[in-house]
Amino acid sequence: MNDHAPRFLIVRLGSLGDVIHAIPAVAALKRRYPGGTIDWVVDPRYADLVRLVTVVGSVYPFDPRGALSALTAWRRLRAEAVRGNEYDAVVDLQGLLKSALLARSVGARRTIGFSRRHLREPMARFFYSETVDPGDAAHVIQQGIGLMRAVGVDDPSIAFPIAVPRSDAADAVAARVGSSGYLLINPGAAWPNKRWPPGRFGALAAAIRERRGLRSVVLWGPGEEAAASSVVAASGGAAEQAPATSITDILAIATGASLMVSGDTGPLHIAGAVGTPIVALFGPTRAERNGPWSPADISISRIDQCVCHYERRCRRAQPCIDDISVDDVVAAVERRVAAR
Repeated sequence: MNDHAPRFLIVRLGSLGDVIHAIPAVAALKRRYPGGTIDWVVDPRYADLVRLVTVVGSVYPFDPRGALSALTAWRRLRAEAVRGNEYDAVVDLQGLLKSALLARSVGARRTIGFSRRHLREPMARFFYSETVDPGDAAHVIQQGIGLMRAVGVDDPSIAFPIAVPRSDAADAVAARVGSSGYLLINPGAAWPNKRWPPGRFGALAAAIRERRGLRSVVLWGPGEEAAASSVVAASGGAAEQAPATSITDILAIATGASLMVSGDTGPLHIAGAVGTPIVALFGPTRAERNGPWSPADISISRIDQCVCHYERRCRRAQPCIDDISVDDVVAAVERRVAAR
Protein backbone atom coordinates (compact mmCIF):
# COMPACT_ATOMS: atom_id res chain seq x y z
CA MET A 1 0.00 0.00 0.00
CA ASN A 2 1.43 3.34 -1.04
CA ASP A 3 1.57 6.14 1.52
CA HIS A 4 0.30 8.83 -0.92
CA ALA A 5 -3.15 9.76 0.35
CA PRO A 6 -4.78 6.34 -0.15
CA ARG A 7 -8.57 5.93 -0.16
CA PHE A 8 -10.33 3.28 1.91
CA LEU A 9 -13.93 2.19 2.23
CA ILE A 10 -15.19 0.42 5.35
CA VAL A 11 -18.21 -1.87 5.15
CA ARG A 12 -19.81 -2.41 8.57
CA LEU A 13 -23.56 -2.06 8.33
CA GLY A 14 -24.72 -2.99 11.85
CA SER A 15 -25.64 -3.72 14.55
CA LEU A 16 -25.11 -0.79 16.94
CA GLY A 17 -22.65 -2.61 19.18
CA ASP A 18 -20.77 -3.99 16.19
CA VAL A 19 -20.50 -0.53 14.64
CA ILE A 20 -19.02 0.76 17.90
CA HIS A 21 -16.60 -2.18 17.97
CA ALA A 22 -15.42 -1.34 14.44
CA ILE A 23 -14.34 2.22 15.31
CA PRO A 24 -10.91 1.29 16.79
CA ALA A 25 -9.97 -0.53 13.55
CA VAL A 26 -10.85 2.60 11.59
CA ALA A 27 -8.88 4.75 14.05
CA ALA A 28 -5.86 2.44 13.66
CA LEU A 29 -6.12 2.76 9.88
CA LYS A 30 -6.13 6.56 10.14
CA ARG A 31 -3.07 6.50 12.40
CA ARG A 32 -1.25 4.47 9.75
CA TYR A 33 -2.35 6.77 6.91
CA PRO A 34 -3.01 10.20 8.46
CA GLY A 35 -3.34 11.80 5.04
CA GLY A 36 -5.64 9.11 3.69
CA THR A 37 -9.40 9.15 3.20
CA ILE A 38 -11.65 6.68 5.01
CA ASP A 39 -15.31 6.42 4.05
CA TRP A 40 -17.89 4.10 5.62
CA VAL A 41 -20.99 2.24 4.42
CA VAL A 42 -23.45 1.71 7.28
CA ASP A 43 -27.08 0.97 8.06
CA PRO A 44 -29.03 4.29 8.02
CA ARG A 45 -29.99 3.72 11.67
CA TYR A 46 -26.35 4.23 12.68
CA ALA A 47 -25.27 6.83 10.13
CA ASP A 48 -25.49 9.72 12.64
CA LEU A 49 -23.16 7.86 14.97
CA VAL A 50 -20.58 7.21 12.25
CA ARG A 51 -20.72 10.87 11.21
CA LEU A 52 -19.39 11.69 14.70
CA VAL A 53 -16.28 9.54 14.17
CA THR A 54 -13.73 12.23 13.48
CA VAL A 55 -11.48 10.13 11.22
CA VAL A 56 -14.30 9.21 8.80
CA GLY A 57 -14.91 11.22 5.64
CA SER A 58 -18.08 10.37 3.71
CA VAL A 59 -20.81 8.19 5.21
CA TYR A 60 -22.95 6.12 2.84
CA PRO A 61 -26.25 4.95 4.37
CA PHE A 62 -27.04 1.51 2.94
CA ASP A 63 -30.25 -0.19 3.99
CA PRO A 64 -30.19 -3.88 3.00
CA ARG A 65 -33.90 -4.05 3.86
CA GLY A 66 -34.77 -1.38 1.28
CA ALA A 67 -33.93 -1.89 -2.40
CA LEU A 68 -34.08 1.84 -3.25
CA SER A 69 -31.75 2.85 -0.40
CA ALA A 70 -29.29 0.11 -1.27
CA LEU A 71 -29.30 1.00 -4.97
CA THR A 72 -28.82 4.71 -4.22
CA ALA A 73 -25.80 4.04 -2.02
CA TRP A 74 -24.28 1.66 -4.56
CA ARG A 75 -24.71 4.17 -7.37
CA ARG A 76 -22.98 6.88 -5.32
CA LEU A 77 -20.05 4.58 -4.67
CA ARG A 78 -19.75 3.52 -8.30
CA ALA A 79 -19.94 7.16 -9.41
CA GLU A 80 -16.81 7.88 -7.36
CA ALA A 81 -14.97 5.16 -9.26
CA VAL A 82 -16.15 6.50 -12.61
CA ARG A 83 -14.80 9.95 -11.67
CA GLY A 84 -11.41 8.42 -10.99
CA ASN A 85 -11.79 8.38 -7.21
CA GLU A 86 -11.72 4.61 -6.88
CA TYR A 87 -10.75 3.12 -3.54
CA ASP A 88 -7.39 1.52 -2.96
CA ALA A 89 -9.09 -1.04 -0.73
CA VAL A 90 -12.54 -1.92 0.59
CA VAL A 91 -12.44 -3.60 4.01
CA ASP A 92 -15.42 -5.72 5.04
CA LEU A 93 -15.56 -5.76 8.84
CA GLN A 94 -18.92 -7.54 8.86
CA GLY A 95 -18.25 -10.89 7.23
CA LEU A 96 -21.69 -11.62 5.81
CA LEU A 97 -22.62 -12.52 2.25
CA LYS A 98 -24.45 -9.22 1.78
CA SER A 99 -21.53 -7.14 3.06
CA ALA A 100 -18.97 -9.11 1.06
CA LEU A 101 -21.01 -8.79 -2.14
CA LEU A 102 -21.40 -5.05 -1.56
CA ALA A 103 -17.67 -4.68 -0.86
CA ARG A 104 -16.71 -6.48 -4.07
CA SER A 105 -19.26 -4.62 -6.21
CA VAL A 106 -17.66 -1.26 -5.44
CA GLY A 107 -14.87 -2.14 -7.86
CA ALA A 108 -11.87 -1.28 -5.67
CA ARG A 109 -8.35 -2.47 -6.38
CA ARG A 110 -8.51 -4.74 -3.32
CA THR A 111 -11.41 -6.27 -1.40
CA ILE A 112 -10.33 -7.46 2.05
CA GLY A 113 -12.17 -9.66 4.53
CA PHE A 114 -11.73 -12.21 7.28
CA SER A 115 -10.55 -15.75 6.66
CA ARG A 116 -13.08 -18.56 6.76
CA ARG A 117 -12.87 -19.42 10.46
CA HIS A 118 -13.74 -15.85 11.46
CA LEU A 119 -16.74 -15.46 9.16
CA ARG A 120 -20.34 -15.82 10.30
CA GLU A 121 -21.19 -16.78 6.71
CA PRO A 122 -18.17 -18.66 5.27
CA MET A 123 -19.32 -18.25 1.66
CA ALA A 124 -18.51 -14.53 1.98
CA ARG A 125 -14.82 -15.30 1.46
CA PHE A 126 -15.35 -15.98 -2.24
CA PHE A 127 -16.05 -12.27 -2.80
CA TYR A 128 -12.74 -11.11 -1.31
CA SER A 129 -9.54 -10.66 -3.26
CA GLU A 130 -7.64 -11.11 0.02
CA THR A 131 -8.46 -12.70 3.36
CA VAL A 132 -6.77 -12.19 6.72
CA ASP A 133 -6.71 -14.42 9.77
CA PRO A 134 -6.48 -12.09 12.79
CA GLY A 135 -5.14 -14.95 14.88
CA ASP A 136 -6.43 -15.84 18.32
CA ALA A 137 -7.58 -12.36 19.25
CA ALA A 138 -10.52 -12.87 21.60
CA HIS A 139 -12.37 -9.59 21.34
CA VAL A 140 -14.08 -8.43 18.16
CA ILE A 141 -12.27 -5.08 18.49
CA GLN A 142 -8.90 -6.81 18.34
CA GLN A 143 -10.10 -8.96 15.44
CA GLY A 144 -11.05 -5.83 13.49
CA ILE A 145 -7.69 -4.20 14.12
CA GLY A 146 -6.03 -7.48 13.12
CA LEU A 147 -7.84 -7.39 9.77
CA MET A 148 -6.13 -4.06 9.07
CA ARG A 149 -2.76 -5.82 8.92
CA ALA A 150 -3.55 -6.38 5.24
CA VAL A 151 -3.04 -2.65 4.66
CA GLY A 152 0.02 -2.24 6.85
CA VAL A 153 -1.53 -1.45 10.24
CA ASP A 154 0.67 -2.72 13.09
CA ASP A 155 -0.46 -0.56 16.02
CA PRO A 156 -3.07 -2.47 18.10
CA SER A 157 -4.00 0.49 20.31
CA ILE A 158 -7.71 0.89 20.99
CA ALA A 159 -9.12 4.39 20.51
CA PHE A 160 -12.57 5.87 19.89
CA PRO A 161 -12.24 9.23 18.11
CA ILE A 162 -15.87 10.31 18.60
CA ALA A 163 -17.01 13.93 18.84
CA VAL A 164 -19.69 13.78 21.54
CA PRO A 165 -22.44 16.29 20.65
CA ARG A 166 -24.41 18.55 22.91
CA SER A 167 -27.78 17.00 23.75
CA ASP A 168 -31.00 18.48 25.11
CA ALA A 169 -31.80 15.08 26.64
CA ALA A 170 -28.45 14.99 28.43
CA ASP A 171 -28.94 18.56 29.65
CA ALA A 172 -32.35 17.57 31.03
CA VAL A 173 -30.86 14.61 32.87
CA ALA A 174 -28.08 16.74 34.36
CA ALA A 175 -30.60 19.37 35.49
CA ARG A 176 -32.71 16.78 37.29
CA VAL A 177 -29.98 14.82 39.08
CA GLY A 178 -27.73 17.75 39.99
CA SER A 179 -23.96 17.72 40.26
CA SER A 180 -23.56 14.56 42.36
CA GLY A 181 -23.50 12.26 39.33
CA TYR A 182 -25.74 9.34 38.47
CA LEU A 183 -25.79 5.62 37.83
CA LEU A 184 -26.96 4.89 34.28
CA ILE A 185 -29.13 1.79 33.95
CA ASN A 186 -30.05 0.17 30.66
CA PRO A 187 -32.56 -2.68 31.15
CA GLY A 188 -33.40 -3.27 27.49
CA ALA A 189 -31.84 -5.47 24.82
CA ALA A 190 -32.95 -6.74 21.44
CA TRP A 191 -32.59 -10.35 22.62
CA PRO A 192 -34.88 -11.42 25.49
CA ASN A 193 -32.04 -13.69 26.56
CA LYS A 194 -29.86 -10.67 27.41
CA ARG A 195 -32.34 -8.87 29.68
CA TRP A 196 -31.89 -8.88 33.45
CA PRO A 197 -35.26 -8.55 35.27
CA PRO A 198 -36.46 -4.93 35.71
CA GLY A 199 -37.29 -5.54 39.38
CA ARG A 200 -33.66 -6.37 40.08
CA PHE A 201 -32.47 -3.24 38.34
CA GLY A 202 -34.86 -1.32 40.61
CA ALA A 203 -33.46 -3.04 43.71
CA LEU A 204 -29.95 -2.23 42.48
CA ALA A 205 -30.85 1.46 42.14
CA ALA A 206 -32.19 1.49 45.70
CA ALA A 207 -29.05 -0.18 47.06
CA ILE A 208 -26.69 2.18 45.26
CA ARG A 209 -28.59 5.24 46.47
CA GLU A 210 -28.31 3.94 50.03
CA ARG A 211 -24.61 3.06 49.75
CA ARG A 212 -23.32 5.78 47.43
CA GLY A 213 -25.97 8.48 47.39
CA LEU A 214 -26.24 8.17 43.62
CA ARG A 215 -29.56 8.46 41.84
CA SER A 216 -30.15 6.24 38.84
CA VAL A 217 -31.28 7.24 35.36
CA VAL A 218 -32.98 4.53 33.31
CA LEU A 219 -32.51 4.46 29.54
CA TRP A 220 -35.11 3.05 27.19
CA GLY A 221 -35.53 2.64 23.48
CA PRO A 222 -38.40 1.71 21.17
CA GLY A 223 -40.61 -0.86 22.87
CA GLU A 224 -38.71 -0.61 26.17
CA GLU A 225 -40.60 2.16 27.97
CA ALA A 226 -42.64 -0.32 30.04
CA ALA A 227 -39.45 -2.05 31.25
CA ALA A 228 -37.94 1.30 32.21
CA SER A 229 -41.10 2.21 34.11
CA SER A 230 -40.90 -1.09 35.97
CA VAL A 231 -37.34 -0.33 37.04
CA VAL A 232 -38.39 3.08 38.36
CA ALA A 233 -41.39 1.61 40.18
CA ALA A 234 -39.21 -1.00 41.89
CA SER A 235 -36.53 1.48 42.95
CA GLY A 236 -38.33 3.11 45.87
CA GLY A 237 -37.73 6.55 44.40
CA ALA A 238 -34.04 5.95 43.71
CA ALA A 239 -34.39 5.96 39.91
CA GLU A 240 -36.03 8.09 37.27
CA GLN A 241 -36.76 7.50 33.64
CA ALA A 242 -34.59 9.19 31.02
CA PRO A 243 -36.31 11.25 28.34
CA ALA A 244 -36.68 9.75 24.88
CA THR A 245 -33.21 9.48 23.39
CA SER A 246 -31.46 9.06 20.07
CA ILE A 247 -28.12 7.28 19.72
CA THR A 248 -26.33 10.63 19.86
CA ASP A 249 -28.25 11.53 23.04
CA ILE A 250 -27.02 8.30 24.64
CA LEU A 251 -23.44 9.30 23.86
CA ALA A 252 -23.89 12.55 25.80
CA ILE A 253 -25.85 10.99 28.68
CA ALA A 254 -23.27 8.22 29.08
CA THR A 255 -20.46 10.78 29.10
CA GLY A 256 -22.03 12.44 32.16
CA ALA A 257 -22.67 9.20 34.08
CA SER A 258 -20.61 8.06 37.05
CA LEU A 259 -21.11 4.42 36.08
CA MET A 260 -23.31 2.26 33.83
CA VAL A 261 -24.92 -1.13 34.46
CA SER A 262 -26.33 -2.93 31.43
CA GLY A 263 -26.60 -6.20 29.60
CA ASP A 264 -24.81 -6.90 26.33
CA THR A 265 -26.42 -4.32 24.05
CA GLY A 266 -25.62 -1.18 22.06
CA PRO A 267 -25.87 1.46 24.82
CA LEU A 268 -23.40 -0.54 26.93
CA HIS A 269 -20.82 -0.31 24.14
CA ILE A 270 -21.54 3.37 23.61
CA ALA A 271 -20.73 3.96 27.28
CA GLY A 272 -17.47 2.06 26.93
CA ALA A 273 -16.53 4.10 23.88
CA VAL A 274 -16.79 7.40 25.80
CA GLY A 275 -14.95 6.00 28.84
CA THR A 276 -17.86 5.57 31.27
CA PRO A 277 -17.04 2.99 33.97
CA ILE A 278 -19.05 -0.18 33.37
CA VAL A 279 -20.51 -3.20 35.11
CA ALA A 280 -21.81 -5.50 32.37
CA LEU A 281 -24.19 -8.44 32.76
CA PHE A 282 -23.72 -11.38 30.40
CA GLY A 283 -25.88 -14.43 29.84
CA PRO A 284 -25.69 -16.18 26.45
CA THR A 285 -22.82 -14.16 24.96
CA ARG A 286 -19.12 -14.15 25.82
CA ALA A 287 -17.79 -11.11 27.64
CA GLU A 288 -14.27 -11.78 26.41
CA ARG A 289 -15.55 -11.47 22.82
CA ASN A 290 -18.28 -8.82 23.08
CA GLY A 291 -17.84 -7.16 26.45
CA PRO A 292 -16.06 -4.13 27.87
CA TRP A 293 -12.48 -3.73 26.65
CA SER A 294 -11.15 -1.64 29.53
CA PRO A 295 -9.38 -3.86 32.08
CA ALA A 296 -10.91 -1.74 34.85
CA ASP A 297 -14.48 -2.58 33.83
CA ILE A 298 -16.26 -5.58 35.31
CA SER A 299 -18.31 -8.25 33.56
CA ILE A 300 -20.53 -10.67 35.45
CA SER A 301 -21.05 -13.68 33.23
CA ARG A 302 -23.17 -16.81 33.38
CA ILE A 303 -21.94 -18.18 30.05
CA ASP A 304 -20.62 -21.35 31.72
CA GLN A 305 -24.10 -22.27 32.93
CA CYS A 306 -25.79 -21.22 29.68
CA VAL A 307 -27.25 -23.88 27.39
CA CYS A 308 -28.21 -21.50 24.57
CA HIS A 309 -25.05 -19.64 23.58
CA TYR A 310 -25.73 -16.78 21.14
CA GLU A 311 -29.44 -17.61 20.89
CA ARG A 312 -32.06 -14.89 21.17
CA ARG A 313 -34.29 -16.87 23.53
CA CYS A 314 -33.41 -19.19 26.36
CA ARG A 315 -34.36 -22.85 26.20
CA ARG A 316 -34.64 -23.04 29.98
CA ALA A 317 -37.63 -21.99 32.07
CA GLN A 318 -35.46 -19.22 33.56
CA PRO A 319 -32.78 -17.45 31.48
CA CYS A 320 -29.23 -17.94 32.69
CA ILE A 321 -28.77 -14.17 33.14
CA ASP A 322 -31.38 -14.42 35.92
CA ASP A 323 -28.80 -16.39 37.92
CA ILE A 324 -27.04 -13.07 38.55
CA SER A 325 -28.27 -11.71 41.87
CA VAL A 326 -28.72 -8.13 42.99
CA ASP A 327 -25.99 -8.69 45.59
CA ASP A 328 -23.62 -9.83 42.81
CA VAL A 329 -24.16 -6.58 40.93
CA VAL A 330 -24.01 -4.34 44.01
CA ALA A 331 -20.65 -5.87 44.92
CA ALA A 332 -19.37 -5.39 41.37
CA VAL A 333 -20.48 -1.74 41.38
CA GLU A 334 -18.60 -1.19 44.65
CA ARG A 335 -15.46 -2.74 43.16
CA ARG A 336 -15.72 -0.67 39.98
CA VAL A 337 -16.26 2.58 41.89
CA ALA A 338 -13.26 1.77 44.08
CA ALA A 339 -11.14 1.09 40.97
CA ARG A 340 -12.09 4.45 39.52
